[in-house]
Amino acid sequence: MANNTTLNPEVAIPFTGSSGVLASSTTHHGHLGLLELPTELMDAIISYLSPLELAGLSLVCRKLLRHAASEIHWQRHVLSSLPGNPIKSSYPCKTWRELFVAHNQYWFLTKNKVWFCDRTLAGQLVIARYDERRGCIEGYQLLATRSREGSEPWLADHTVHIHHFEPKVKLHLDKPILQFNVDSLENLMRRSLSSPTARRFFPEHPMRYSHKSDPRFSTFVLAKPLEEQDITRHTTSRFPYGMIWPPPTIPAAQRVLGHLGDFAVPGGPNYDVITSPKWRPVNRSEVSDLTFRIRQWLELGPPTMGFHVGEEIVTYSTLDPSLYTPTPERPWRGIWVGDYSVHSCEFLLINQPEVDEEGYQEPLMKLENESDEEFQSRFLAQKVYRGRLEAIKLTGDPNVPRGEYTFLADDLGEAGFVGIAQEPPFQGARIVKSRGHIAGVGFAHDNYIESQLILLSNNRLAQYWVDFGHISFFERVDIDQFLVPS
Repeated sequence: MANNTTLNPEVAIPFTGSSGVLASSTTHHGHLGLLELPTELMDAIISYLSPLELAGLSLVCRKLLRHAASEIHWQRHVLSSLPGNPIKSSYPCKTWRELFVAHNQYWFLTKNKVWFCDRTLAGQLVIARYDERRGCIEGYQLLATRSREGSEPWLADHTVHIHHFEPKVKLHLDKPILQFNVDSLENLMRRSLSSPTARRFFPEHPMRYSHKSDPRFSTFVLAKPLEEQDITRHTTSRFPYGMIWPPPTIPAAQRVLGHLGDFAVPGGPNYDVITSPKWRPVNRSEVSDLTFRIRQWLELGPPTMGFHVGEEIVTYSTLDPSLYTPTPERPWRGIWVGDYSVHSCEFLLINQPEVDEEGYQEPLMKLENESDEEFQSRFLAQKVYRGRLEAIKLTGDPNVPRGEYTFLADDLGEAGFVGIAQEPPFQGARIVKSRGHIAGVGFAHDNYIESQLILLSNNRLAQYWVDFGHISFFERVDIDQFLVPS
């Protein structure tokens, strides 16, 4: 949220020379005014301003307007919203400032890049990105398929079957979930000057898909974060946790009311969620940059006489990058794809929460006469094989839905240690105790069953579902490969 302070161009700034004393040649009794600073120093100061603060600075005077409109500042703000996609030009806009303004309300989509939703029990995983060829912000569903079916018996126990898993992950490019085409700064200003309502804040915006044959109508709806007391009140129950999104299994800085489905239509019990100021932002300062909603429907009949069918509202949330960015001590953090047999492939977040660092404060140093292999073994034992590993579904199925744990390894250390696999194809891998989450259709009668997690590598895991007698695989997904359109 931006503050309301106004910069004064004549505010005196102390200026010291190399000796550390005030330079005697400066004006204002030994102080240098902001407008008298060298261009490089003024630009360095302005670089700390947000886009909204830059816009406010441009209203102070002509000189500050020139500095605030400098391309270097607006290019930086655009590129900071495009992690993994360092575009080279502002095309199709004339300037970086024009490009930023054109997508002003939507840059948070590409900045957070990964979005998951509460649509049905299955949900969706969406990758938001920017296509510089068209100046378009777009979002596509991430899909995964198995390139090889079947299973084979485990040599160590022929009653246990190992399922083949060689996933192919791709974007569903034929059906965009999000699409915002660029508009010129001249058009934006023309609408703003010609209509007072064009300058007002609107929390809902129509989306126009490029495919004219697409029968869907969609609007993009900005969301308002819940207050902490509302989150606590709504999460006192079991699934679906008082309609909170994202659910409490996933760490999040902001939560909103979700699971609206077709209830958020006129006359529906949750319609006030998208119409009441309590749940809907009324100005920019109330807008969540970590959640949003999409209202979508089909329209039958002529445009002026048709009627809506299948209207629903889907709520989306993003993930804090720290949850899926691996570190040397938390190497399994990430977004993964797993094999769920008849339910095909599903995406999940593997979260390794921080552990109590008491007793682990000292950095691990290689000892004298210690070999690299010995040091690596000691590092794994003391820094990696400890703490909890949580596998949380980002997409789900009719039994265990999105947002629920799919398995838990309560301790990767000695308390959970089962052994080292001796038989192929897992020989040499560490095996730890885990609990697999199962349920009936509709998430009925869910419970945890005995299982074992096989730590094959930092990019591949196997889960032995003991009661079911089968072993399934999980593989890390490289999200960044989908950020640059090819």
